[in-house]
Amino acid sequence: MNYWLCLCLFISSSLAAHTWNIQPGDALNEIMSQAATGDTLAFAAGEYTVSGLRVDKSLTLQGDANGKTIFDGSGTGNVLRLIAPNIRIQQLTIQNGGMNLTDMNAGIFIEKTATDGEISQTRILNTGFGIWVDGARAPNIHHNYIHGNKAYKSPDRGNGIHLWSVTGARIEHNEILHTRDGLYIEVSHGDNVIQNNELHHLRYGVHYMYSHRNRVIGNYTHHTRAGYALMQSSHLEVHSNRSEDDLEYGILLNYLNYSHIQNNSVSRVGGDENYRQGGKDGKALFIFNSLHNHIHHNQLLDSDMGIHLTAGSEHNRIHHNNFINNRVQVKYVANRLQEWSKDQQGNYWSDYLGWDQNADQTGDQAYEPNDQIDVLLWRYPSAKLLMHSPAIQILRWVQGQFPIFRAQGVRDSYPLMRPVEQDFPL
Repeated sequence: MNYWLCLCLFISSSLAAHTWNIQPGDALNEIMSQAATGDTLAFAAGEYTVSGLRVDKSLTLQGDANGKTIFDGSGTGNVLRLIAPNIRIQQLTIQNGGMNLTDMNAGIFIEKTATDGEISQTRILNTGFGIWVDGARAPNIHHNYIHGNKAYKSPDRGNGIHLWSVTGARIEHNEILHTRDGLYIEVSHGDNVIQNNELHHLRYGVHYMYSHRNRVIGNYTHHTRAGYALMQSSHLEVHSNRSEDDLEYGILLNYLNYSHIQNNSVSRVGGDENYRQGGKDGKALFIFNSLHNHIHHNQLLDSDMGIHLTAGSEHNRIHHNNFINNRVQVKYVANRLQEWSKDQQGNYWSDYLGWDQNADQTGDQAYEPNDQIDVLLWRYPSAKLLMHSPAIQILRWVQGQFPIFRAQGVRDSYPLMRPVEQDFPL
């Protein structure tokens, strides 16, 4: 009896769903008030003046198939504000929202009550934030294009997609450019998945703050200041991502703990000559005060620096990575030795000059990328003027003859003779 009652109610609800065909100039607020839960609002091509339109029912807002349905916010406030659960936004162009970041102006603002919503195949242009998710559970945001307002300086733009106190999000297949950060994830714990997005011409591509147990998979950053800025967070799974031609950092770990960094490829970080002339180096991987991370099967190549490790970053497991053609493979200034190998398998170093007499595919001599002269030059950059002087050459000879003078730095006791093959499971 209960089964048939539920079935009848479902059929009745389905039959009651209605599609509203809307043209430019129609009274949107009146239509919204008349529409019922489950209805579809199908917008014809054309421009609609929309500012702060509240969607407080579970509706589908469907744009023209060619993307020519334009919601224009006239430069004020949020363009759309989603309040009810299970709202669907599809194939719209949303543009010219407000630029007041204090008021969190966004193309689409999603309130906490708007759970389980979906935004897809939508273009968001020239708004403060692209999409702000304010505590709503399980948003599904995919296949969107978000372009920031280039009339404003980068610090005065909002982020492309901003998650605050969100769980269960799926952020996939979006392209974001010319916002401040591409994806900003703050105080968002639980199974949030950031996957297969392209993020470029930004400050940071993916920016984590105070968030735990998230996955960052298969994304592509280029032409950012930092591709992946992972800060004040823990238990992140970061794998199969790419960073190319980012300026300062490919992957930045800042107070990141107990995380898994695997199968990522970082190349050509810091290649800008003006940046180098300022005395700066691009770092494929920068590790600052980060503990207990597992870093393996990554490729770090053609960058100013492979890894810069500093500020108490200890108890990290680093092995089976490829360090190829970086101007400096490792920069490490500390007084404690770090061993970078596991189970008698280390990393591949393109500048390793040792040999493998027993043919076990590992070098017979340890690889030590830095010596005491390197440490001296890092601490006192002006000493580079003496780099080729007889005094420096004598110091290098002395530390080579007397191991007691060697710096306590990084050692790979089992350097690999061949590059490690990467495995991209997705």
